[in-house]
Amino acid sequence: MKKAILTIAIAVMGFTAAFAQDSTKRPRRQMPKLTAEQRAEKATSRLEKELNLTADQKKKIYAVELENAKKMETWRKAEEGARKGKMDERKAVLDQQKAKIDGILTAEQRTKMEAFRAEAREKGGKMRKGMHHGDRKGKGPKAPTPPVKG
Repeated sequence: MKKAILTIAIAVMGFTAAFAQDSTKRPRRQMPKLTAEQRAEKATSRLEKELNLTADQKKKIYAVELENAKKMETWRKAEEGARKGKMDERKAVLDQQKAKIDGILTAEQRTKMEAFRAEAREKGGKMRKGMHHGDRKGKGPKAPTPPVKG
């Protein structure tokens, strides 16, 4: 009888410990798998809404975005080791893309685009800070607070 009660008590403690794990972490939302053409169309339509592009500008920007999306797709498919070595190359390509798009836009549209880019940089910076908020590398274990003597 004592063994049965002891076994049940151990099982209950085991189940309690298993379900006491923190389950508040939300799973990451899966990004849809878009083709290069879909990515280019999405980026172009976003710019068209933001900057009131003409039909000619839209066509030119779509071509630039499609070229960039195809390059990015090949980089994504590359092996991990090959990706890390190409960061400078990617940055140069993105700078070229930015220059091409700026060449297509009018002066007024360029100022809107700069504001849009600044907002995106700010938003990205906040996201990066949020990602590393719980990261405690190099800080050592957290010291417990000593009890307050009354």
